[in-house]
Amino acid sequence: MKTHHHHQLFDSATRRGFLRDLGLGFGGLALGTMLAQDLLPISSQAKADEHLGWRPPDGRPHFAPKAKSVIWMFMIGGVSQVESFDPKPELDRHDGKTIAETPHASILESPYVKKNVRELVAGLHPVQPKIMRMQVGYRRHGQSGLAISDWWPHLSRHIDDLAIVRSMWTTDNDHGAQLQFHTGRHVLEGRLPTIGSWVHYGLGTMNENLPKYVVLGTPLADCCGGIGGQGSGYLGPEHEGVQLKVDPREPIPYASPAKPVPDDLQRRKFALIDRLDRLVAQDHPDDPAITARIQSYELAFRMQMAVPEALDFKHESEETTQLYGLHQDATRDFGAQCLAARRLVERGVRFVQLFHGSNGGAGAWDAHGGLKANHAQQCAQVDQPIAALLTDLKRRGLLEETLVVWATEFGRTPGSQGTDGRDHHPYGFSVWMAGGGLKGGVAHGATDELGFHAVENRHYVTDIHATVLHALGLDSRRLEVPGHRRLDIDHGQPILELFA
Repeated sequence: MKTHHHHQLFDSATRRGFLRDLGLGFGGLALGTMLAQDLLPISSQAKADEHLGWRPPDGRPHFAPKAKSVIWMFMIGGVSQVESFDPKPELDRHDGKTIAETPHASILESPYVKKNVRELVAGLHPVQPKIMRMQVGYRRHGQSGLAISDWWPHLSRHIDDLAIVRSMWTTDNDHGAQLQFHTGRHVLEGRLPTIGSWVHYGLGTMNENLPKYVVLGTPLADCCGGIGGQGSGYLGPEHEGVQLKVDPREPIPYASPAKPVPDDLQRRKFALIDRLDRLVAQDHPDDPAITARIQSYELAFRMQMAVPEALDFKHESEETTQLYGLHQDATRDFGAQCLAARRLVERGVRFVQLFHGSNGGAGAWDAHGGLKANHAQQCAQVDQPIAALLTDLKRRGLLEETLVVWATEFGRTPGSQGTDGRDHHPYGFSVWMAGGGLKGGVAHGATDELGFHAVENRHYVTDIHATVLHALGLDSRRLEVPGHRRLDIDHGQPILELFA
């Protein structure tokens, strides 16, 4: 009878301690996805799926892609559409009135507005919001003549590169919409795969030394989805985003050795782990979990070498660091994220997710009061870095193959909240995209005259997901996992009109 005593060398807890003691630094979240996969055996369901002929993606696109990589920028808290990319001069004309007192009262009968919201705006609620004028001016720019607010002076120079979608809608009127924007489902429905994890699942790597899916900045707060905003749900932990810090001294939180370890010693330690895993593999030659485990350790070592180099700006020119605003307090943090994103896609990372505005709660863009001061400050932190990213990608020939997405969870009401703020508004808001085979200088869809709800070419949040996947040559229905059937709205529809 064959014995399996070598299987008992380490239980899960001992294995983690063993790795930590070896100086590999696997204690933290960044490489936790690898350890999670390490301890997951192949399930009987997966075996049954394979028996029926289903196979996971082979890393190749389903059709010719327009883009190779995605840079996904998410502004946390809810950016006002009427003070950014969908200016509404009618707000100024009717400042202080209720919607019912304007020539636009018919919007209250829109089939897109839920009954409870219609009653609130119509004044049946004790607090009747008044229309609040735009808190900033706007201008038309470029050959396209598209209008954006004056809080975006740097980005306005790139207006002819942008494809603005002004007709977004979602269903969550609370900040669970942050998770909803990334997964397509309400936060109460559990953690499901995010758009980044679908890209990771569907496409192979372009650089075996770096993760396919990287997260920069502080993620969503626990109240709004937490790490579910970069999670992979039922696709498995190996498809989660890997969080990196823009710091070459410690780019992978908690994953550096506790003490400096010579490269040669690191290699010998990994070789020992590799031999132990291959002992197990001898008894389970058909178990893909064993293969995945071995590959994960190999990737971890390569990452410790490659990631610090990717996030080290010392060889960037003074002109480049000035371009991104790294010498200014207001723009330094997000500028560093944007420059790191360029360096990562330049080195073959598929999906780079940037967060701005995480403050441990609903998000810095959540302007229930003092919207003018709030948005002026937040825009000043991101406007120059985002414009620099587009400039830099374009001059390096990378914008054509990189899809840049700017998004937020919902917009803000045309009416005031209190005296100088705006409430959450899921019925009509804006996002924009650039590069990746899209047309530039176009505005797709529209809200009504007051920016209340999307009325033309309306798009639920998963239409953005579908557009991203389409640009990468992926069909979400061909990625579907047996046992996890998705609704049509989960898949979304790519906005084909945006493609050149």
